[in-house]
Amino acid sequence: MSTEMDVDPPITTIKPTKSSKSQTLTQTTIRSPFFSYAHLSLVSPSPSSSQNTPSLDILTARHYLSTALRQFLGDTGASLAIDMMLVKDTECWVRVPREDLAAFAAAVTAYPGHSIGGEEQMLMRVVGCGDWLGALVGREGEARVWD
Repeated sequence: MSTEMDVDPPITTIKPTKSSKSQTLTQTTIRSPFFSYAHLSLVSPSPSSSQNTPSLDILTARHYLSTALRQFLGDTGASLAIDMMLVKDTECWVRVPREDLAAFAAAVTAYPGHSIGGEEQMLMRVVGCGDWLGALVGREGEARVWD
């Protein structure tokens, strides 16, 4: 009884596939950034004094924000780390720790304002806030599109 056994498997040809021209060398996902950003504006609630809104400087902006945080959150709010990134005319950009952004925005929004010159009242308005600075900077020109 002789049976022939084929030791070599049958040869199959594999057609070459087209490779993509670009290759991903490395890929990174930033899950949660360490800081969040806020765009603030100095405004007057009364329409008569909105024409002569004083310009903002770093010390005045920091004073307004620390007063709002102290009134809303006490000494814990006053010790919140705030980095002043840019102060120009009546607007400022700040950086706060990501976990403190909600408390920061609530404190600035709830603050009734500062009285300047006895009668005129100024307050900080949150124009926008978020975890990514690029998204906030892109929003800056949105209001001018429809003007």
